Amino acid sequence: MGFRCWLLVITFVLSMGFHCELAEAHGQRQPLQSPEAADDGVCTAVVNPQGYECQEYEVKTQDGYILTMHRIPQARGGGSAGKRQPVLLQHGVLMDGLTWLLNPPQQSLAFVLADNGFDVWITHGRGTRWSRRHESLDTSDPAYWAWSWDELASYDLPATVGLVFQQTGQKLHYVGHSMGTLTALSAFSEGKLVDKIKSAALLSPVAYLTYMTTPIGIAAASAFSGETLGALGVAEFDPKGAVGTNFLESVCAMPGVNCYDLMASFTGPNCCLNDSTVNVYLKYELQPTSVRTLVHFSQTFRRGGITKYDYGSSMANMAAYGESSPPEYHISNIPHDLPLLLSYGGGDMLSDVKDVQLLLNDLRNHDADKLVAQLVEEYAHLDFVMGVNAKQVVYDGLIAFFYKHS
Repeated sequence: MGFRCWLLVITFVLSMGFHCELAEAHGQRQPLQSPEAADDGVCTAVVNPQGYECQEYEVKTQDGYILTMHRIPQARGGGSAGKRQPVLLQHGVLMDGLTWLLNPPQQSLAFVLADNGFDVWITHGRGTRWSRRHESLDTSDPAYWAWSWDELASYDLPATVGLVFQQTGQKLHYVGHSMGTLTALSAFSEGKLVDKIKSAALLSPVAYLTYMTTPIGIAAASAFSGETLGALGVAEFDPKGAVGTNFLESVCAMPGVNCYDLMASFTGPNCCLNDSTVNVYLKYELQPTSVRTLVHFSQTFRRGGITKYDYGSSMANMAAYGESSPPEYHISNIPHDLPLLLSYGGGDMLSDVKDVQLLLNDLRNHDADKLVAQLVEEYAHLDFVMGVNAKQVVYDGLIAFFYKHS
């Protein structure tokens, strides 16, 4: 099958509007309705049908973006009353908060945490389905998309963490996946958030990308495709839109890139995904981001370090940073007594084991009793958020880590 034909098949699947019922150990999951069609989106379509209370909040960032957050304040059916420890869940790039809700309740981290006594808060990053508003800009305006993951660390995380802290009156635990780990590490390294965070669990931690082995990621970064899109005046990258499909088509035509197994080519050979969950993922996830974010990742891969966004000239960098080159994020500046849990996979092609080791080297002076590193040999990038056995392999230990540092 040629790539164009394969792309038509995927497009057909994404547009069908089917629903999936996922088998679980204790009965069947409620079918996932279309969040876009539901009056209250995530709450009505995804959380309430599973028997959980759900609340929706809005928070505005310092640079004017209006973000949606969802809260699961207690266990299924209500659970025990009383004050619960808040946990914030931050998704990765090209995803949104549904990341944490795609599996049945016994397997999805948001539900597992709620059933284990936590007050769960789920973010949806700027530009994704439920966070596409701004105090003065429209998403059709290129200025709306003038940000990279620097702004997510500088503005979005302080806003969302600040709202949880304000609403609960408590310091919170943090869970990030993929880019959600990079933004947290960047913020922590600059002293942001650390006064409101009790501990942080970093799943598939991304900091360095030096040893990234994903063929699609390497091809995209090496081809400078982000700069090319930017030069054409494209500010939004929508993986389901014309720009996204044309981009994938050009990358998949490169030698050594196999797009017949697109997910494995991008994330690595995930061992433990339910096929029905993958179908739901393909239908509801793959969210837009800014072209600048993808350019920033490309810069990180090509340079081998963790720096702020490079505007492409000494003059532009001087205007932004007061120096000709983008400043570096010094991970070693993270407070040594901030409890950190890193869980990473031996099959992860985005967060390669060697890159995680570089990150651990930066954390070598961290307090020994405040740093836990877990290597799951059989896991790849998406197993940490969609794996059918992730509760037993990762989440139970994560919960124990949070209990220890509560």
